[in-house]
Amino acid sequence: MSSAIQQRLTGERPRARVIIIGAGFAGLSAAQRLGKLAVDVTLLDRKNHHTFQPLLYQVALAVLSPGDIAQPIRSIVRNNSNTEVVMDEVLGIDTVKRRVHIKSGVEMIYDYLILATGSTHSYFGKSEWAAIAPGLKTVEDATEIRRRVLLAFELAERQMLETGSHPPLQFVVIGGGPTGVELAGAISDIARLYMTRDFRHIDTKTAKVLILEGSPHVLAAYPPDLQKSAVRQLNKLGVTVRTSAHVTDVQPGYVMVGDERVDSCCTLWAAGVQASPLGKLLAQTPGVELDKRGCVIVNQYLNPKNLPEVFVCGDLAHVEQDGKQVPGVAQPAMQMGDYAGRRIGLLVADSDKAARMKPFRYFDKGDMATIGRKAAVARVVWPFKANLSGFIAWMMWMFVHIYFLVGFRNRLSVFRSWAFTYIQLQDGVRLIVGSQTLPGWDELAQPATTTQNDVQI
Repeated sequence: MSSAIQQRLTGERPRARVIIIGAGFAGLSAAQRLGKLAVDVTLLDRKNHHTFQPLLYQVALAVLSPGDIAQPIRSIVRNNSNTEVVMDEVLGIDTVKRRVHIKSGVEMIYDYLILATGSTHSYFGKSEWAAIAPGLKTVEDATEIRRRVLLAFELAERQMLETGSHPPLQFVVIGGGPTGVELAGAISDIARLYMTRDFRHIDTKTAKVLILEGSPHVLAAYPPDLQKSAVRQLNKLGVTVRTSAHVTDVQPGYVMVGDERVDSCCTLWAAGVQASPLGKLLAQTPGVELDKRGCVIVNQYLNPKNLPEVFVCGDLAHVEQDGKQVPGVAQPAMQMGDYAGRRIGLLVADSDKAARMKPFRYFDKGDMATIGRKAAVARVVWPFKANLSGFIAWMMWMFVHIYFLVGFRNRLSVFRSWAFTYIQLQDGVRLIVGSQTLPGWDELAQPATTTQNDVQI
């Protein structure tokens, strides 16, 4: 048995061991901070890659390929000599014995534990809707959405060739937050700009995109002027926005808004999120509390109650600041991860300094959401205060996202892809992989199947 394995199983080791669960924005920020310190770090994730989630929708709508926004975890931390990477799944956490139980059967001992497993989709108790209306959290989600959106156009083209007609191409996005707005705008862009010359029998510009938002406003976290600007820009792109529209059912080929049936050739979900199941595992420890979304309630140092050696970061953490919950987006997640790494470093090296360390405070630099080509909104707080929309906000959005992409190759690849897409109005990754069936298409197509004797294939 190697000395490293012996130390992990017995706890006999010269340095403190930190286990980070989750290699998202928070987990990687913590790993990079701890990589410079005299501790041993284990970074554990179910996948072997980190995904830049803010650009997932561009993979879903064929602007970028998955490799443009994903980077192997090992290559990101390769220069951290104190860091090992384990690809596995956590099944349990024993906070008394300080052990993490993973799927392979191994129990990993820790001195400090960072939980940063993010969030997943919430269908508000209607899990059966997931198969009909996929959400967008992973690369797999993005490729499935891409398959469905592109397949709708292909099936319409085929049916037009066979019968002379096809059902209306109406795409329904449930949820008017940043993800919903970005998906809707991107679908409109590819239909109106990028595919108009690629089909011979259908007019892709006739495709309709509908956002159904349950609250009175889209982009509810943004200032009112940016909410109104977003709606104007969406309408200019041909996207219809319906607010205060409560979806009561989702079925193949349609959704129900109250008693109203809304036909949909492709339904996408962007309406809600919930914390990852890891929060429930931690909540088995007496005193640990969860909020209604399953987030772990933590103190001002990011610790759950009575667990000073455990830190919860990112979407999984419920952090209160100035009477409000810190939002579950990339910017605070990175700050939380960095803070947890710095605090662990002080706890290990100098307990007196750790006692004097200031509580975590989220430094809000602003928010931005892209709507389509040359269309975006941005709430800027730092380095200056301003509410921006349109082309300027879109250019700022592109610059910020290229800057924060992990790895030089990713930045270069994304810049090249955007130049090709936005200047030449072409995108090069419109690949349909997997099943060639679309939920509800046959039902939608029934009224439109009028035989024409002169149609030949």
